[in-house]
Amino acid sequence: MSLDTDVQVPQRRELRTSIPGPRSQTLAERRAAAVAAGVGSTMPVYAARAGGGVIEDVDGNLLIDLGAGIAVTTVGASHPKVVEAVQRQVAEFTHTCFMITPYEGYVAVAEKLAELTPGDHAKKSALFNSGAEAVENAIKIARHATGRTAVVAFDHAYHGRTNLTMALTAKAMPYKKGFGPFASDIYRVPMSYPFRDPSGMTGEQAAQRAITLADKAVGADQIAAVIIEPIQGEGGFIVPAPGFLAAVAAWCRDNGIVFIADEVQAGFARTGAWFACDHEDVVPDLVTTAKGIAGGMPLAAVTGRAELMDAVHAGGLGGTYGGNPVACAAALGAIEAMEADGMLQRAEQIGAVIRSTLEAAQQSQPAIGDIRGRGAMMALELVQPGTQEPDAALAAAVAKKCHEQGVVVLTCGTFGNVIRLLPPLTISDELLAEGLQILTEALTSA
Repeated sequence: MSLDTDVQVPQRRELRTSIPGPRSQTLAERRAAAVAAGVGSTMPVYAARAGGGVIEDVDGNLLIDLGAGIAVTTVGASHPKVVEAVQRQVAEFTHTCFMITPYEGYVAVAEKLAELTPGDHAKKSALFNSGAEAVENAIKIARHATGRTAVVAFDHAYHGRTNLTMALTAKAMPYKKGFGPFASDIYRVPMSYPFRDPSGMTGEQAAQRAITLADKAVGADQIAAVIIEPIQGEGGFIVPAPGFLAAVAAWCRDNGIVFIADEVQAGFARTGAWFACDHEDVVPDLVTTAKGIAGGMPLAAVTGRAELMDAVHAGGLGGTYGGNPVACAAALGAIEAMEADGMLQRAEQIGAVIRSTLEAAQQSQPAIGDIRGRGAMMALELVQPGTQEPDAALAAAVAKKCHEQGVVVLTCGTFGNVIRLLPPLTISDELLAEGLQILTEALTSA
């Protein structure tokens, strides 16, 4: 199965040159002279077109996309509804700044967010440009609303690259090393990590472990917010044990602490629900979104309880480009595509195919320590066979072999030993199966 998206890029894998090809190599030389070395790239190829489940590079190579621009192009990289909405808006105006002369698109996106995010309470939104901006503003809102300053985050968390969000992020390299000092009054507690937690630990027990530490080290009455990814992204696609999120959220509610769900990577149909919190029936006070919200255009949001969002004084939230009209148009087009094309169901189908394929491979591959995720947000954690010792070298080797064969896969994890799969929901069954076959072959050969 695949979704009908009128994609112009051929939907097949085809390597016309080695990876990278000569045109990509020429661009790499230009890049080396002009682009800062601190900006990394997963693959050494340069994109020319993309859509459906394929990226075409400047040498004409057609690559199977199992990364979706890190969960951004959920509806594909050129979905007609997004393209048409963007073209229409560009022809009308590209910018006025919502803080000067507002426009309907911003309001319409906020209305849609109130409809789709968890909970049926009154909600309001503020729009920004990136996930890190959304997280930073969620913390600002929580601090202002509660009059408290302390913020609790979790092991393996990733929340961004700004100074405050680096403080929230757990992994030093490459995100934090050499960039301190970081924002203060940030505290870290253990995450529920079923593969690495003590055997038999339940979600409620893992939550109590975190709550006890937060209460003793900080004090519940000093905490403005607890922020958590319902499924951790860069930290390794860690799905907490059932009951963990609900127990933490209940503790926050009982103690006047703002519970922030960072849904930047897991949100907008990626997991087979609109938001990962929906799988656990957890209703956050604030939700941060970005990535898949706008089909590739830069847009982010904080959506939350109206009384929290309205606690900040006029002018306290915003930014020149926040809620840009073209990005808002793209978001409305992307959300329309998700609803009209049945993408929540498609994410579930993709997840079932990935899980069954990887579980079959696990029977003969003892290096696959864990298979986890939801919907089209799946991962495998690689270890030294017979142990839980992370094998980052194997993950890198497997990814390299996939890249050489024209399949885009990404690595992640605190230990660098996780391969994550984030295909666009517009990928065909045939391309998905071929990409997974190459992945399993790479596991065998590596």
